[in-house]
Amino acid sequence: MNSPSGTPEASIGDLFTRVKTDGTAYVKAEMGLVGAIARHRVGKARNGFIALIAAFLLLNAALITLIISLAAALALKVGPIAAGAITFVVIAIIAFILVKWGAGKLAALSGDEEERTAMAAGAKL
Repeated sequence: MNSPSGTPEASIGDLFTRVKTDGTAYVKAEMGLVGAIARHRVGKARNGFIALIAAFLLLNAALITLIISLAAALALKVGPIAAGAITFVVIAIIAFILVKWGAGKLAALSGDEEERTAMAAGAKL
């Protein structure tokens, strides 16, 4: 069928096919853009991430050195075995406290009571 201007009209099926093709091309282009942005950001942040890891490892080494030094100084007062035991107990207590605190903070990943209430109310709708 021709339009009043004399050009052939596209069928509804042809229009839907064109919309689908254009939509697919748009989604692929958006995905490519998002991927390019992510790769660019990761590339820029990589050296900062490496520096943070190096700083963490150095801080860990410094903390170990401090603990060993404290144990050695304590060994002069109470002997090496007692100093090792005292150092172990103190560090173990600190680690236990940190684990309990950290595990409590990670519990937030499952949502708090307010969030569970809102989710339950939403499920009833």
